[in-house]
Parts: sequence; C-alpha cells; structure tokens
Amino acid sequence: MAEDFKSPVTVAITGASGAQYGLRLIDVLVSAGHEVWVMISKAAHLVIATETEESLPPRPALLEEALTSRFAAQKGQVRCFGREDWMSPVASGSGASSAMVICPCSTGTLSAVACGASNNLIERAADVALKERRKLVLVPRETPLSAIHLEHMLSLTRMGAVVLPAAPGFYHQPQSIDDLVDFIVARILNQLGIDHRLMPRWGEPTSGD
Repeated sequence: MAEDFKSPVTVAITGASGAQYGLRLIDVLVSAGHEVWVMISKAAHLVIATETEESLPPRPALLEEALTSRFAAQKGQVRCFGREDWMSPVASGSGASSAMVICPCSTGTLSAVACGASNNLIERAADVALKERRKLVLVPRETPLSAIHLEHMLSLTRMGAVVLPAAPGFYHQPQSIDDLVDFIVARILNQLGIDHRLMPRWGEPTSGD
C-alpha cells in the first residue's frame, strides 16, 4: 500500500537525449523505498527505444507493469499516468504533495513550463509544482544553448525551480557510462534531499583512499 512507501516523487521523461538518466533515477528512487509517479512523453518513448535496449509500452497500465518488473518494485510503488490523465494526483495542487523531476527535459518542455502552457500532464504537473512552491528540478540536455533556452532557464530559476543540466563531471574518475549517469542522478537526489551512496560527496574519501 502507498502508506508503506516513502514520500512520492514525480519523474517525467521527455524527448531530449539522455533517457538513461531518467530511468536510472526511477531505479534509485524505487530502491530507496519511495513511491514513484511516472510520466513518459511520446517523444521520450522514441528516444528510449533509440538510446537504450528498453522497449516500453505507451499505455500507462502496461507501462506500470513493465517498470514495476524492470526495477523490482513493490506492487503499487510505481504509478504511471498518461498525457491527458487530468484526474491524476499530479494534475492539481489539492492532490498529494510530490517533488517533481523532469529528466531529461527537452527544450520544448522547458519552454512550455516557463510559459505555463499546461498542454499536457507533464507541463501541468510542473505548473502545479511551481504554484504550490514544491521542489521542481529540470534536467535539460541540449547544446549549444540559444538565448531563448537561457532566458527560459533564468525565468524558471527565478520562479524557484532548479535547472540542473545533464553535464557530468570527471573529478570522480568515472570508469563507465554508468558512472557518468550516476553523477547526474546523485546531483538530482541531493536536490531532493534523498540520501544515497552513488558516489562520494566532495571531500569524502573514495574507496581507494
């Protein structure tokens, strides 16, 4: 049952490159015992099929089953919502409180959220997070950035959102792509205040020290 899980976190995956970040974030949140509310855009499904070996069904009920199996989640721990599921808890400020991460965040979604477009559930959920002063983390993966992108990022930051570009560091001497993915996921978890051991924090000794 939901009350057996830690506080819910909403994870939206949109059509930017970097689907691995979002999928790994869901994996870690499930392992940490959180309820995870998931939304995956149509474009994101195409990116996931291109960038990974995953083939996820678009229908929310089937997607929920697939992610529950993929991440060994408990029954009811992963909940998936469709593009226009306006009765979902993320669609209204009177729904259950949840931090939200859009990972990766396409520049189209970034623009829509900055302008309050709310044309689909992902955009609406982000709008709710902003108006309710809840944690909202956006993880864009685009380069180079135009003035439009930068202005939207500045606007969102001023609104209280956290813009966390998918730009992994190398000071932890990554040995694999998974290490680079975990670097970004660790930074997201830090913003959410969720403890993790994906990598040592700055100043902590590494296993080889």
